[in-house]
Amino acid sequence: MRITTLIENTLPDDNNGLTAEHGLSLHISVNRKTVLFDTGASDSFSRNADKLGVDLGTVHAAVLSHHHYDHGGGLLKFFALNPDAKVYLKKPPDGDCSFKARLLPQRYIGLDRDLFKDSPSRFLFIEEFTEILPGVFLFSDIGSTYPKPKGNRYLYVRKDSHWCLDIFAHELIMAVRENGNLVIFTGCSHNGALNMIDAVAKKFTGIPIKAVIGGFHLIDLPKRNTMAESKNEIQNIAGKMLDCPVQTIYTGHCTGQKAYAVLKSVLGEKLQHLHTGSIIEI
Repeated sequence: MRITTLIENTLPDDNNGLTAEHGLSLHISVNRKTVLFDTGASDSFSRNADKLGVDLGTVHAAVLSHHHYDHGGGLLKFFALNPDAKVYLKKPPDGDCSFKARLLPQRYIGLDRDLFKDSPSRFLFIEEFTEILPGVFLFSDIGSTYPKPKGNRYLYVRKDSHWCLDIFAHELIMAVRENGNLVIFTGCSHNGALNMIDAVAKKFTGIPIKAVIGGFHLIDLPKRNTMAESKNEIQNIAGKMLDCPVQTIYTGHCTGQKAYAVLKSVLGEKLQHLHTGSIIEI
C-alpha cells in the first residue's frame, strides 16, 4: 500500500515547490486500485499531484470523510480531471455546516452548494458498512465510548435562523485491508479518533492495524494554534492510543502543532507527522 499526502497544512523542509493549505487529501494505491480520500480546500491538491507523479484521472473511487470545505473543496477540480470515479460519502446534514465562535465572524464551512445539483450522478451516499473496492471499507456508524473533541463546540448546522451543534452524523471512517493488515483513515475525527479506532477494531477482530492516518481535531482555533483540550486531557488520549492495537499513527491537519507535541511526548516513535508530500509505504 502506498499513501501519498497531496495536501496537508504543513510542508517538509524540502518541499519541491509543493503547496500547503488548511485541508487534507490522500491518494492511496492498494490491491491494484487507487482511492482519493478527501480533496483539500481548493484545487491545490491537483497541482501537487502533478508534481508528485500522481494521476488523478485514473483514480477508481473517491471518498469524502465529511461535509466540510477543507476536505471537499477540490471536488469540482477532481470531476474535471476524472469523469468516471464515484464519490462515496454520507448524506449531508439538514442545514448548513457553519462556524460560530464568540467575537469571530460566523461563516459557512460546508461544500459548494451547487455540487449535488450539478453533478448528482457522481455521488453515492452510504448509510451502512460498505466495501466499495476490494479491501476498501467504509464505516457509517461510529460509536461514542470516548468523548468527542472539544473543538467541535464551534461547529454548527444552521437551518434558517436556527443553530444546533453539529453531531457529525455526516462523518465516516475508511479502513483498507491488504495482506492481512488494516490501515484506518480518519479525516478529521470529529467523532473522536479513539471511537474510530474502536469501531474498526471491533469489526475486524484480531486483524493487525498497521496504521491510523488523519487529523484528530485537537486544535481549538486553527489561526491561533490553540489546543481544544487541556494538556492533561491530550496526554490521556495519547495514553489510550498507546494501548490501542495500532503500530504507527500518522497525524496532522486539524490535530494542531501544540497538541501534536503533547501526543508525541507520550507516544514517542509510534506517532509520526503528516506533511504535504509525505509518502507512506505499508
